[in-house]
This record gives sequence, structure tokens and C-alpha cells, in this order.
Amino acid sequence: MTDTKLSPALESAILGGGCFWCLEAVFLRVEGVHAVKSGYCGGALEFPSYRQVCSGASGHAEVVKIDFDPAVVSYRALLEIFFTIHDPTTPDRQGNDVGSQYRSVIFATSAAQLESARALIKEMGASGVFPAPIVTQVEPAPTFWPAEAEHHDYYTHNSNQPYCQYVVAPKVAKFHARFGELRRRDDR
Repeated sequence: MTDTKLSPALESAILGGGCFWCLEAVFLRVEGVHAVKSGYCGGALEFPSYRQVCSGASGHAEVVKIDFDPAVVSYRALLEIFFTIHDPTTPDRQGNDVGSQYRSVIFATSAAQLESARALIKEMGASGVFPAPIVTQVEPAPTFWPAEAEHHDYYTHNSNQPYCQYVVAPKVAKFHARFGELRRRDDR
């Protein structure tokens, strides 16, 4: 369920772009981000499990909920990072991860976020930054369901696993190379 105990200065963003371990690993390194939680959004089941979501039958996407201070990092900057670290042109797929649970999706938590996401996608589409059309879905945020505890801060605890080395680590490196100015001070 969506956490309503945020400081008045903090906002939440909910993004899905493939495996949530990848997104979480990157967004934990962004200055102004206070918390990142892996979870599920956009499906029909209440309290979905990882197994149910991975089956593709629940309709949920793997997502991260990012609590951030917009005075430090803007929502647009978070979206720019998001569009850099995943492929928004492949429907229901990120690399070898295939299925609707890996779709590119933005679940906006406010009308301003909806407008900002749609405007950025239109801008990127017009600029031709991607070789194919952007298929990222943008919709109002439904209930966010936190993932099981073993999925939280997964990369930190499992960075030596092959999946983390070959899939997650390159996304973290891409973030460091492209957005060095947005890196947390304790990540430099």
C-alpha cells in the first residue's frame, strides 16, 4: 500500500523499467533520494507475491517507489535517469526479462507528475533520441505493494551474483558516467 507518512517536503515517484533490482540500485545512489522500495503496481491482485508477479498473470509490473526531496533532485531529473538506464522502446521486455511485469511504466502520484512525464516523452520522441518509438505507459498510480524483504537493497547484498554483475552493475556504471553531478556524496 502507498505510504502516506512522508515529510511534507518529500514526494514519491513510482517507476517500472524491467527488474526492480536494477532501478533500486541506481536510485539509491541519487542525491536527494531518501528511500527506494521495490514492489509491485498496476495489477488486479491485492498483496501480490513475487511468484505471482513473475508468472505474468497478475498484471502487476515490478516497480520502485522513490521518496525524494524535490528541492534537491527534480522529478524530471529522476525521469531522465530512468530513461537512460532502461530501454523505453521495447514493449514488455528489458533484455532477457520478458513479460508485462517488466514493462516500461510511470505511475504518476500527482497530476503534475502525469503532465511532466507526458511532456518529457513527447520531447524525447520529437528529438529522436531513441531509434524506435517510446512505449512507456504513463498512468495515475494505483496501490503500491511492497515486495518481500529479500528484494530490498538486493544489489548491495548480492553484488557478486552473475545477474548483478552482468545486468545491474552496468546500469549503475551508466548512471555514474552520465549523472555524476546527481550522485550522493557518500557514493563518490
